[in-house]
Amino acid sequence: MSKRDYYDILGVSRGASADEIKKAYRKLAIKYHPDKNPDNKEAEEKFKEAAEAYDVLSNAEKKQRYDQFGHAGMGGAGGGAGFSMDDIFSQFGDIFGGDGDIFGSFFGGGGGRGGSRRSMGSNIRIRIKLTLEDMRSGVEKKVKYRRMVVAEGVKYSDCRQCNGTGSVRRVTNTFLGQMATQAACPVCQGMGRVVESKPREANEQGLVAQDFETSIKIPAGVDEGMQLSVQGKGNMGPGGGQAGDLIVLIEAVAHDDLTRDGNNVIYPLWLSFPEAALGAQIEVPTLDGKAKIKVDAGTQPGKVLRLKGKGFPDLNGYGTGDQLIQVKLYVPTKLSSEEKETLLKLQDSDHFKPDQGSKSFFDKMKDLF
Repeated sequence: MSKRDYYDILGVSRGASADEIKKAYRKLAIKYHPDKNPDNKEAEEKFKEAAEAYDVLSNAEKKQRYDQFGHAGMGGAGGGAGFSMDDIFSQFGDIFGGDGDIFGSFFGGGGGRGGSRRSMGSNIRIRIKLTLEDMRSGVEKKVKYRRMVVAEGVKYSDCRQCNGTGSVRRVTNTFLGQMATQAACPVCQGMGRVVESKPREANEQGLVAQDFETSIKIPAGVDEGMQLSVQGKGNMGPGGGQAGDLIVLIEAVAHDDLTRDGNNVIYPLWLSFPEAALGAQIEVPTLDGKAKIKVDAGTQPGKVLRLKGKGFPDLNGYGTGDQLIQVKLYVPTKLSSEEKETLLKLQDSDHFKPDQGSKSFFDKMKDLF
């Protein structure tokens, strides 16, 4: 099962500040706290899941890596996976202190968040096609796309319903006391501002579509299907809200000779019978150009030759893959009379009879690794 997005877990946008991330985690920690949910396995898992998300998003270095590569970029050191309850309380214990008694604040109504909730702009998704060479070395690409921006001449004013906060507060009486909740303002839809005047071409939020160009640095080692995130290059938020992100989906352009398998490069090498039996010097393609390899006399089909370090660098810094050359034997489908006669003479030679004691497939795999 794929892991949930850390921002979705905490319920914050990608442009959320450190304080907003902390508050969001604190809210979830209260909700799923084991003291409030005794013997509730589901609540315990959500409590740990929130801690893992907070562990990453509250750390500037981890957050930057996660924003660019997602869960794939976290590698073995990603987040707080495997946290015990003791780990969480010892590492994030300050979350439960500070702004007064959290349970009193939670059930008694507490103070509001205050400040404007300017609407976050939406993300834009594009695809970039890369050659295997580009994926191996890394590359900078210029891309053009359309994004929504605040129209020239648009005027906003603070929403009178919520006084520019973007949210309205409701207090209800429960058997536990007063419960205060906040919801997006129904008038400004959480913007905190409303459009006072706008040019004709702008939409109801005061935005217009505009062509945009930006450069994207693609790191070495990316693979097909990965998504990169460029912060603040998506659609602008109305009313001065923060722009969304540009999400870049990586697509691979098929190579004429090579295929990718993880961080390794695969090349099928077809040998004629004389080449396999007598040995040969063969030129093979690599992502760096041509390379000459030696094929020993008596090389068997299925053997794998290795060119060390000719694969892809690992995104997490765990070395570089290899180029694996899979030896295949070409069997001709048409023979001349002279060729048939030559083969018939060799057919009964002991050297041309299969060795039934040759290595099995599993023995060959052991040799490979």
